[in-house]
Amino acid sequence: MTSTATRRRGRMARNWLMFAALAGPNILLLIAFTYKPLLQSFYYSTLQWNIGSSRAISVGLRNYTDWLTDSQTPHVVGVTVVFTLATVGGGMVLGLSLAVLLNRRLKLIGPARTIVVAPYVLSGVAVGLLWLFVFDPNFGIVAAVLGFVGLPSPAWYNDPQWALVMVIIVQLWKNVGYIALIYLAGLQAIPKDLLEAASLDGAGPVRTFRRVILPLLGPTTFFLSVTTLLSSLQSFDIIQAMTKGGPLEGTTTMMYEIYREGFVAGRAGYSSAVATILFVVLLIVTLVQMRFVERKVHYA
Repeated sequence: MTSTATRRRGRMARNWLMFAALAGPNILLLIAFTYKPLLQSFYYSTLQWNIGSSRAISVGLRNYTDWLTDSQTPHVVGVTVVFTLATVGGGMVLGLSLAVLLNRRLKLIGPARTIVVAPYVLSGVAVGLLWLFVFDPNFGIVAAVLGFVGLPSPAWYNDPQWALVMVIIVQLWKNVGYIALIYLAGLQAIPKDLLEAASLDGAGPVRTFRRVILPLLGPTTFFLSVTTLLSSLQSFDIIQAMTKGGPLEGTTTMMYEIYREGFVAGRAGYSSAVATILFVVLLIVTLVQMRFVERKVHYA
């Protein structure tokens, strides 16, 4: 009996050692690069501290109240909401449409898929700089096409509304390939028997898509809705490369305000408060999606 208990304890000890050896490094990295900075950001948000200064004064929640009562906060939140809804909603529709078009056995379909996905692997800064030339009012392709059909080129860089439209278009161009790729994988995983059964029952292409394909893509749609929403709320590089939050803060999102206040104005405490608020928003939105959207997801 004693020897059996001893062997059991020895086996458990070996299992714990194996777990520590395999998971320990990952847990340490997660603590060092995720949880520690998160806690530090919350701590800094309670301080009045400027980068480069050795003096930090504890101010409690004043940074939070300052941001919530700032006259520019509703505008920044509005820009963030419009940018996020446009890039997520537009990206899902365009990505699914492209995936349906690419889900065919045609010549050159392989290169076509590569071309669609290619923008996603490019850096956001490179994409932003590339599209600066495309939207150039004097030499850009967009201005040339609009001029050819007799339309004036919008003031992309001077009008806040058109500037926001511009960065939304570029963000969509960059992300739609990723969305299409994931949707394409979901489409190819649908059993052909179900599609053939729907066809035998007299369902046309539109009805089959609505009644069979879309429900079976539920898990894929749920995954993409979460990941693209988080990505859009944290988008920074394209805005920095193209507009730097302007003109007249027309493209200043919460993420860009964190950068501007922290690294341009040097207000580390205030910037950390905005970052903490954005983190809470991301957490709440993700939990709401997981609670309400996943209920309607059909897992085949």
